[in-house]
Amino acid sequence: MSNIFDRTKLESRAITAENRKGEKGRGGIASSFLGPSRKGSPCLKGIKSGETVTLCDINGPGMIRHIWMTVDDRTSDAERFVLRDIVLRMYWDGEENPSVEVPLGDFFLLGFGESYTVDSALISVIPSRGMNSYIQMPFRKNAVITIENQHRNPIPAFFFQIDYTLGDDVSDALYFHASWRRERYTEKRRDYTVLDGVEGDGVYLGTFICLSALERYWWGEGEFKFFIDGDDEFPTICGTGMEDYFGGSWSFAGTDSNGRTFEKTYCTPYLGYPFYSHHDASLFNKYHNDDCPPMRAFYRWHLPDPIYFHSDLKLTVQQIGVSYGGLFERQDDLSSVAYWYQSEPHKAFRELLPACERWPR
Repeated sequence: MSNIFDRTKLESRAITAENRKGEKGRGGIASSFLGPSRKGSPCLKGIKSGETVTLCDINGPGMIRHIWMTVDDRTSDAERFVLRDIVLRMYWDGEENPSVEVPLGDFFLLGFGESYTVDSALISVIPSRGMNSYIQMPFRKNAVITIENQHRNPIPAFFFQIDYTLGDDVSDALYFHASWRRERYTEKRRDYTVLDGVEGDGVYLGTFICLSALERYWWGEGEFKFFIDGDDEFPTICGTGMEDYFGGSWSFAGTDSNGRTFEKTYCTPYLGYPFYSHHDASLFNKYHNDDCPPMRAFYRWHLPDPIYFHSDLKLTVQQIGVSYGGLFERQDDLSSVAYWYQSEPHKAFRELLPACERWPR
């Protein structure tokens, strides 16, 4: 990242609901009952179920530098998984298959369709659901960002701002990618695949994991494995456990004022455990007297410790727990987002699960 005070010929632009093309001198032109240029059109309204809306279509070269979005997390007490139902997609330089395809909330480190605070180097979520990304996204010819409403109801209001520069020297830059996956029941003794099918030159940026524990006892002994540039049976990089990959140790243990032990959540610039829920707090479940397994969300950014690859990359994590009898193989519910940069073209992603199969338990 260059110093902000360096002389430059770059041009700064922003796209919002009031300036859909990011035109110079055309911000905030809509009128309201307060008069011209007084919050006449601050959001997109009434996005129908099944509708795809193009948020931006920018001609380059340039770089997206900041994205801010917010939306209600439910349309009724029963229809509450808006953050999993809206799909965010990004396309670079006219490609047919998206380089980013992730449920909206999960892209911004909000798992399970829940709302909570995140404070990290690349993504921050400010109460309530002020979702911010500072991931740099270069493009040479064109950048298109869309959202698709796969929620069963219309989305009443969707707010956004996309801040970018034009004229960047990105002639040799890698393209940003992100992909979401889920296994509702992981297969015993088979590692969960966070990312595979990546071919080309690139660098791995980060991981977001959502885990619903389906078995008793500690769940976090599985090792993250990076298979790099032709690795077959064994990886080049293998960690020591899930809690360790996310920077923790000893079961994230904390102690309250009464001496009772509990799992301690945290956010740091490069790794965090921002969400833990041992029950479902939604009004819907209160009414219907049901509940859910313990839910946990974790992130890690590989900014200081990037994972470079030059022909291919695969990332997996084991499901291993520990009980009074020692280590054991587990089956849990895992979903994940992988973030990385690579040369194009890229392989098409796995087909995204339908909305109802993305909902938390």
